[in-house]
Amino acid sequence: MGYFSILGAIPGFFISSLLVWALWNPVARRVGWDLDISYVQAMLVTIFLWLAVAPLATVRQARKK
Repeated sequence: MGYFSILGAIPGFFISSLLVWALWNPVARRVGWDLDISYVQAMLVTIFLWLAVAPLATVRQARKK
């Protein structure tokens, strides 16, 4: 089962990066950050977001068992 979850995570990462890239401008305007980022920067932000949320997913998996 682990192999198939990795296959789902790969397109999910690129879709998440596209969402970060598309939503960056409205959020950055409110917070006062730089308005323009490239897709590569959006991918880096997505990696950091996923790393920040990953421990929460492992805690949930541990509770299910």
